[in-house]
Amino acid sequence: MLTVKGNKLMWNGGANGLMPRRDFLTAGSASLIGLTLADWFRMQAAGLTTEGKAKSVIQLWMAGGPTQTDTFDPKPGAGEDYAGPLRRPIGTNVAGMQISELLPLLAKQADKYTIIRSMTHNDNGHETAAFIMQTGTVPASDLVYPAIGAVVALKKGEAGYKGTLPPYVTLTNPLGRFSEAGFLGNNYKTFAPGGDPNSPSFRVQGIVPPKGMTEARMEERRSLLKSIDALARDTEKQPEFKAMDEYQEKAYSLILGDAKKAFDLSLEKDAVRDRYGRNAFGQSCLLARRLVEAGVPFITVNDGGWDTHVNNFEAMNKKLPILDAAYAALLSDLAERGLLSSTIVTWFGEFGRTPKVAMEPPWFGGRHHFGNVFSAVVSGGGFKHGQVLGATDGRGENLVNRPVYPWDLSASMYKLLGIDPAGRLPHPQGCTAYVTPIGAGNVQSGGLLTELM
Repeated sequence: MLTVKGNKLMWNGGANGLMPRRDFLTAGSASLIGLTLADWFRMQAAGLTTEGKAKSVIQLWMAGGPTQTDTFDPKPGAGEDYAGPLRRPIGTNVAGMQISELLPLLAKQADKYTIIRSMTHNDNGHETAAFIMQTGTVPASDLVYPAIGAVVALKKGEAGYKGTLPPYVTLTNPLGRFSEAGFLGNNYKTFAPGGDPNSPSFRVQGIVPPKGMTEARMEERRSLLKSIDALARDTEKQPEFKAMDEYQEKAYSLILGDAKKAFDLSLEKDAVRDRYGRNAFGQSCLLARRLVEAGVPFITVNDGGWDTHVNNFEAMNKKLPILDAAYAALLSDLAERGLLSSTIVTWFGEFGRTPKVAMEPPWFGGRHHFGNVFSAVVSGGGFKHGQVLGATDGRGENLVNRPVYPWDLSASMYKLLGIDPAGRLPHPQGCTAYVTPIGAGNVQSGGLLTELM
């Protein structure tokens, strides 16, 4: 993002420092078609590569808080007051591991993931719990932390990320509970294209030319911009222009070039699309796989509807088969393409749901917020598979062993990505900010998930 401070034009968060304000017209000429991606590519022009086992993350975000006892930590022996009608969990292809009867396809893929049944943070508020799980930090009055995806975007940029696509993408709508960029600033906000990828009319705003803007017209406008820049060059003779062309070319390639193909699901075979499920979540998971193939470091699939205070089991009968098909297809597809070993896949929401069912009106079989202990699932990128970490009691109400805090999980993810979890983050006011609170040493922690790494 460009801002003016004094008599200087600043690339906020960038590596190229300052530019005189008189160059603003030239530098911003791409804004005639709304391009700000050129600024992003400019900021990512330098750095040294830091390699980890994982190259990308797909975060399956269950907004609202999914019920752990109806998914990955079933409690059939607790009785109807706790298990409701879902009292017949099924075995998986991992001996001794059981999951919900409504997840038969995932049961066949259990050797590709590990269930963490001991996630905990004891926060029952949507906003604060979403902040905790998405950032892997605790809320603080002086530091509004960025989401894990924004930190990955920053660190991969520092490491010389050369991709044409933005490094942090959310499919398809922003999370909404907090600012993903935090104190890192708007340059590290997620790119959310909007729309329904299952719709035949799905168009990615800012990548597919907007309605009424043909590629021919885009090329005409591109020529106009080059003419304006040529005039400015003759006038100013600034050395920045040679590099500027490269960044503008990258930005245009995102709109007109091969990069937009990553978002074009029509290039996939019908059988593949059917396997993921012809619905928004299924097609978003397929799109996430395509973005991993295109080299995007962090993708969030934002799936809502998990806040099941009312009629929880009616909701589960609708949502779990959709989750089952898409999640299972994603894991098998990544594995078949040789991508699972370098791609972390996570599944969780801001918290879990109360193990005891609220049978009384107005809830009629609902489950409420429950941050005491809940489940997460991890796959790929260096995480071991086919295991269960941690445990809850017979009703799922209390943690029995191996607490896993959000920062334990985020620190483990950073480690696998080649990012130092105890490292520092830049802060605009110069505050001391760590990648995770483990770096500051002021939080209760179960430690890195070394059992899974």
